[in-house]
Amino acid sequence: MNAPSSTATGATSGTSAGAPSDAAHLELIVGGMTCASCAARVERRLNRIDGVAATVNYATEKATVSAPARLDPSELVAAVVGAGYTATIAAPPAAPAAGDHDLPGQSADSPGAATDAAAEARQRLLVSAALSIPVIVLAMVPPAQFDYWQWASLTLAAPVVVWGGWPFHLAAWRNLRHGAATMDTLISLGTLAAFGWSVYALFFGTAGHVGMTHPFSFELGRGDGAGALYLEVAAGVTTFILAGRYFEARAKRRAGAALRALLELGAKDVAVLSGTDPDDTRETRVPVAQLTVGTRFVVRPGEKFAADGLVEQGSSAVDASMLTGEPVPVEVTVGDAVAGGCVNTSGRLVVRATQVGADTQLAQMARLVEQAQAGKAQVQRLADRVSGVFVPVVIMLALITLVGWLIAGAAPATAFTASVAVLIIACPCALGLATPTALLVGTGRGAQLGILIKGPEVLESTRRVDTVVLDKTGTVTTGRMTLVDVLTAPGEDVDQVLRLAAAAEDGSQHPIAAAVLAGARERVGVWPAASDFRSLDGLGVRATVTGRQVLVGRARLLADAGQPLPTELRDALADAEAGGHTVVAVGWDGRARGLLLVADQVKPTAAEAIRELRRLGLRPVLLTGDNAAAAGVVAAELGIDEVISEVLPAEKAAEITRLREQGRVVAMVGDGVNDAAALAQADLGLAMGTGTDAAIEASDLTLVRGDLLAVPDAIGLSRRTLATIKGNLFWAFGYNAAAIPLAALGFLNPLIAAAAMAFSSVFVVGNSLRLRRWRPRAGC
Repeated sequence: MNAPSSTATGATSGTSAGAPSDAAHLELIVGGMTCASCAARVERRLNRIDGVAATVNYATEKATVSAPARLDPSELVAAVVGAGYTATIAAPPAAPAAGDHDLPGQSADSPGAATDAAAEARQRLLVSAALSIPVIVLAMVPPAQFDYWQWASLTLAAPVVVWGGWPFHLAAWRNLRHGAATMDTLISLGTLAAFGWSVYALFFGTAGHVGMTHPFSFELGRGDGAGALYLEVAAGVTTFILAGRYFEARAKRRAGAALRALLELGAKDVAVLSGTDPDDTRETRVPVAQLTVGTRFVVRPGEKFAADGLVEQGSSAVDASMLTGEPVPVEVTVGDAVAGGCVNTSGRLVVRATQVGADTQLAQMARLVEQAQAGKAQVQRLADRVSGVFVPVVIMLALITLVGWLIAGAAPATAFTASVAVLIIACPCALGLATPTALLVGTGRGAQLGILIKGPEVLESTRRVDTVVLDKTGTVTTGRMTLVDVLTAPGEDVDQVLRLAAAAEDGSQHPIAAAVLAGARERVGVWPAASDFRSLDGLGVRATVTGRQVLVGRARLLADAGQPLPTELRDALADAEAGGHTVVAVGWDGRARGLLLVADQVKPTAAEAIRELRRLGLRPVLLTGDNAAAAGVVAAELGIDEVISEVLPAEKAAEITRLREQGRVVAMVGDGVNDAAALAQADLGLAMGTGTDAAIEASDLTLVRGDLLAVPDAIGLSRRTLATIKGNLFWAFGYNAAAIPLAALGFLNPLIAAAAMAFSSVFVVGNSLRLRRWRPRAGC
């Protein structure tokens, strides 16, 4: 299985379009962001630097930057620091190793690490809740009030507002110093205003009198203004916001659990064979970081493969479920490829490393997933624009609310309550979390199932697709062809035809060539060496063998060279193609000498995959270079009605273009080098991970396993992830659109507003977490 190309990031690297082609790409770990407004502010500051294109992801706490190669990265860090946040350059990609990894938004260097944020928020939450509950009870339940209860409330509320809310006040102050306002500004203003008003009422108003009744005891705004207390608002709001931050931090960590599991798959150490002699069995256990390409290492039952490699000794069953999503172990023996992170389940194996460190398939998969999670869907960009101006607009609305109520003749307590509710209930965080949390969970779940989604733009493509074009060989079929028979013209020797055909095909990498060579190896053993080998795109090969120019390929190739098939071979060709065989003609010295009959097997799950594609509302089309009869047999077996056959590799992209010109939105599924152009031309390209790096690089979705059922799985998961993003954004916009007017009109107690605001962010993250339970073929 080929590793996903590390350069296969397409247009989803997270950088803005139009970045210079000679740009350097790097990541910054940004600390101190507390809401989407912060992320928008950092992004604007970075994009002001000449030649820089940056996107900032609030959920992962990372900035993905494309900058001119001449730019000193310290300038980027300085720009972030100048905006009031912290920044460090992310470490270069390395091999995932168990217990030694950085996660999105959770780097050891990040002040905003999810684990630390959750632990700190939990501590502040527990203390604040213990102090706030008595304050709320005393304020809301008149029978619980005793003489001078107001002063007891002040004593309990003060540490909640000052110490519990310190992260909000500190962030608000830092932002104020830089001329900015964020969600913390709203929280700090609201809680300090409520607390300050209460302190004034206690010391200078009538609130300190024995038996004073709280304005919320019976109805909103009851009180004389100078005697109104809002201590339970200040303490309760702080506690509710801390609860929201705590549950949000926990949920964000759970959202990245799948990627964390992927990163933890790597082995820590490896048993290296000391000498180069195949019989040398001396072992030395070294850290996996010391493993180099070409080194031989031992993998015993139950151990993980420390790197990608080829098996040199032994046979075993390998559990590759963590990479492919397939639960059934795969049998491997000498010459087979194995991937780092997979588990050896039975026999002892000696493996020679071919890819180590950041070049392993596991490392590249993790990198692709992280790159996808750094991107932004088009629907998120509107949310980003709103978040950028959200907080100043809310502050203005709160002032308008305060003045409006006073002009209308309302009591100062009523006006103050409504304006505080506006400050507290507004929530840009839900807007900022809507896309990245769904991407975190969706792409992580995809990685568990062997589906690599390269970015949010891909999700939007899957929704529109109505036609799926399937390459036949290696995609619908196993791609492991077998030589079934050799037919010769009158007077020709079967072994001679096969021997010369194998000699000519020896330089080809085509699956048909592999079948011919395997058949010849069994029947004739050896063949002469060839020279002047040339592959004729889509037609066959030509080579010189023992002084003869041998042609092997389509009958058309021989006919164009003046070697038409005799009648006997033409009839045999027609019969073989009608039976679904692929037929290769062989000729030399001006005559067609014989036919090689090759057959391929349809993948066991292909028919079920086609049914699933239809269930998703997609129209399957079979695309192949094979003859119409052979393609028709495969299509009939799978239940595919539309077949495009006898297409040269160079014509595949043109066929995709033709379908698109008919008004169809086309997805292309392929696995070979000759599929790369078609994959790039399609609206959505899906590369089978068993294929070539060229195909994987040109695609939008990479399917690590070769099972065709991965195609409907990938489209179904992508659609569900996109639906989750849109649902999150609908909730986030709808919540703010409805809640702010209700608060301004005086229908919301600030305590209820705080609970609703905290819930809005938790709801968005919780809704995204449902993707962790997504099951293949359980719905799209």
